[in-house]
Amino acid sequence: MTGTTEPPLNHRTTHRITHRHIEVFRAVMTAGSATGAANLLHSSQPTVSRELARLESLLGYDLFERVQGRLRPNARALALWDEVQRSWQGLERVVDRAVALGRSGAVQLSVLCLPALAHALLPGAAARLMQSHPEAHSTTRLSVTPQESPLLEEWMSAQRFDLGLCEQTTAPPGTRAEVLLTLDEVAVLPAGHALAHQPVLNLADFAGEFFVSLSADDPYRRLIDARFGEAGVERTLRVETHSAAAVCAMVEQGLGIAIVNPVTALAAASERLVLRRLAFSIPFSVTALLPLYRPPLPEVAPMLEALRVQAQAIAARLPLAMN
Repeated sequence: MTGTTEPPLNHRTTHRITHRHIEVFRAVMTAGSATGAANLLHSSQPTVSRELARLESLLGYDLFERVQGRLRPNARALALWDEVQRSWQGLERVVDRAVALGRSGAVQLSVLCLPALAHALLPGAAARLMQSHPEAHSTTRLSVTPQESPLLEEWMSAQRFDLGLCEQTTAPPGTRAEVLLTLDEVAVLPAGHALAHQPVLNLADFAGEFFVSLSADDPYRRLIDARFGEAGVERTLRVETHSAAAVCAMVEQGLGIAIVNPVTALAAASERLVLRRLAFSIPFSVTALLPLYRPPLPEVAPMLEALRVQAQAIAARLPLAMN
């Protein structure tokens, strides 16, 4: 693109950058050319090129290089593109929400939960909700957002979601907590492992074993490490990951043994992955969080009941999976 002559970007300059400039930038990034962007915007190629040059002039730096007749984004354009995409997705959610509000009887139920629970608890509860309330098929749209702590608790305190699912049993500010499930963590092993024949594993059984662990900042990782440290038992750490589901997948592939929450373990159980009780207790809880100051939706109550029933079903299935 042509060089710029205006002074560097400042607060006053940002007020002259319009939504149209960003729209043009997004179209060029999407289409890869001014001509393609013009087609997307139902405009003309000279108009797009002019708007893009104006944006670069206002910014005080180039965003693209011309290579064989095409526009190639530079590092600044790629960084800006990431931010534009996030903002556009937020705008699209707003538009979707606005359209949904205009549909007769249409409701969006927003659920914020830990990734492990989005994988292992919420799908079954959602299916129960639809089965027990057939009208929900056409009137309720379920929006699920996975998030880790502490952002999960912060977002629930900010009243951003209708329902939250977390592991802690205390209510963050601005919420009410209901414990749905409390079970002990379990061991997961490859089906052919030498320890798989034991119905219960002690701390000493893990000595010298290859171990697949949660990440160092995970609270359950710290509890598990503390137990082994107190007992003086050393394991061989082979893999660590943020995800309990990933831990189970690693174990299933024979990379080691592990201790994980029973909800994820039960969802991952297979002919190649077995669950075993622990002789020591590391409690794991699932808690529903309800915002105190967000206008409640009638659909929250049946969703909460479906979660209770699903949690009870998991508690009933777990002993059978460890026999």
